[in-house]
Amino acid sequence: MAINKKQIGVIVGAVVVVALAGGGIALAANANSSTSADVKPTGSTEEQVAAATSFDLTSKNADDRPSIDPVADAVASLKASGFQPIEPGKLTVAQTVASGAPPLVFAASDDNTTALGSEADFAALVADGLGLEYNPVSVDWADWPLGIQSGKYDIILNNVTVTEERKELYDFASYRVDLLGFYVKADSDIASIEEAKDISGLTVIVGSGTNQEKILLAWNEELTAAGDKPAELVYYNDTAAANLAIQSGRADAYFEPNATGAYAAASTGDTKLVGTISGGWPQTADIAAATKKGNGLIDAVNIVLNAAIDGGEYQEVLDRWGLDSESVPTSEVNPPGLPKTD
Repeated sequence: MAINKKQIGVIVGAVVVVALAGGGIALAANANSSTSADVKPTGSTEEQVAAATSFDLTSKNADDRPSIDPVADAVASLKASGFQPIEPGKLTVAQTVASGAPPLVFAASDDNTTALGSEADFAALVADGLGLEYNPVSVDWADWPLGIQSGKYDIILNNVTVTEERKELYDFASYRVDLLGFYVKADSDIASIEEAKDISGLTVIVGSGTNQEKILLAWNEELTAAGDKPAELVYYNDTAAANLAIQSGRADAYFEPNATGAYAAASTGDTKLVGTISGGWPQTADIAAATKKGNGLIDAVNIVLNAAIDGGEYQEVLDRWGLDSESVPTSEVNPPGLPKTD
């Protein structure tokens, strides 16, 4: 059932895909573009994702993960920092395995436990490079911040956006660009959605409390100020109902993390991409691994990520999940993040 935002005061919980929408969904090509108001990412991930949809999504997929030998500089950095893993010999990684979805992080279809997806692969690479065992722990999105601060988890790799507010409590090592995408029915007449005027009069599905919603609300304000009809934002409590709304014509477009939308479009052929924008619009920010502030782990993580970028293992992960368009040339420690909100 659709719920009009005007009819309710509060919608509890994120919709669409929790693992993605909860992550802030903001992005950047690099630190130099962190305050650009007119960044317009180009290209679609659909063709790349098409290959990933044929992958074995059972636990056997984990056997084919790219791997990396321990990186001497990273191991030395870790030792010098004095950091001690929560579990000796293991890197305990908070990830929304149970509630996630391809291609980022999700549970294997056969055992509903094994962590799969690009975020799981990146986390496993980091653990390899540190000379530790990858130890994923499935968490609810709302639980990771306190879990990292309290020392329950060593790190999170789960589509987390760098923000200036979060940088007060966590250290970050960037590793991916993320895109937001507008998806419509495959035979829709809508050809492009890139700015406010393109959503005028449309009914758009969006997750409550997400960056996507903030963008649409800002665009609606722009439309109203110009005397144009704003979009109607609607909210669904599950993806199946949202997809049915698109196919039945009750909604015109779905605004969501592009990785998930591209994967679904390539898998089913029921939807198509008509536009991507920076998730932190009008600013951009990086997706990054996050650790407790000042615990000494992040520099070693950064070294591993850059070694994987240089060695090609990083690109292998992107290729496995069709996310080549979300690559970064280098990992940075605590890059500029989205500004604090009032």
